[in-house]
Amino acid sequence: MEKKSPWPAVVAILGLASLALVAFVFQSTRNMPGDVIDSGRSLVEAFKTGTVTTRFVSYAAEISGSTYLQFANLKQVEVFERTDRVTVMWGRFALPDVVVRAEAPVEYTFYLDLDEKWELLINDQTVLVQAPEIRYNPPAIDVSNLRYEVADRSVLRDEDEALENLRRGLSDLAKIRAKENIPLVRELGRKKTQEFIRSWLLTSYDNAESYRIEVVFADEVPVLLQDPR
Repeated sequence: MEKKSPWPAVVAILGLASLALVAFVFQSTRNMPGDVIDSGRSLVEAFKTGTVTTRFVSYAAEISGSTYLQFANLKQVEVFERTDRVTVMWGRFALPDVVVRAEAPVEYTFYLDLDEKWELLINDQTVLVQAPEIRYNPPAIDVSNLRYEVADRSVLRDEDEALENLRRGLSDLAKIRAKENIPLVRELGRKKTQEFIRSWLLTSYDNAESYRIEVVFADEVPVLLQDPR
């Protein structure tokens, strides 16, 4: 009498066990708290390209109330000097220079624009950030304390005209000085950006305090924020 093989029965038993396991996992997932499932989805979405940056920018815009992330106000007394040169006889003879000055307190406001390009990469416990260039608002000159003077005079020149030329160009001179002052606030901007990003991380990650945050600005040596994975 031919002996029957036991394998069909074994396969059938394993198939029933697999179906039972699938049913158990499905039922367990249905019974999991919704916040746990959502947390898992958020973790997956967080590492999609651009998602981290988008979430940060949305958070920053909501907190700051605008598309500017303002981080520094610099107030100082500025002295703007202009040398007025004139030639006569079709440029063959130069009249004596007139040097005029303006002195006034000026307030500079520095910020990062959230609408410009940001790049963020979370890798293990490190957050790499490439922020936009540091920008500044039009400098606020305290006209109530603005003082003009003629430093070098000449009886052959119209000093009032030289002063008027200085007055008309004062805003442009203040903008040039604002750009020159960026190095004074760069490290403060880096620190404030790190603090702001850590505040955002605390809303998304329980262990955000242990993260190391590195910030570079777009006008510095660029850092390639590529996920090494």
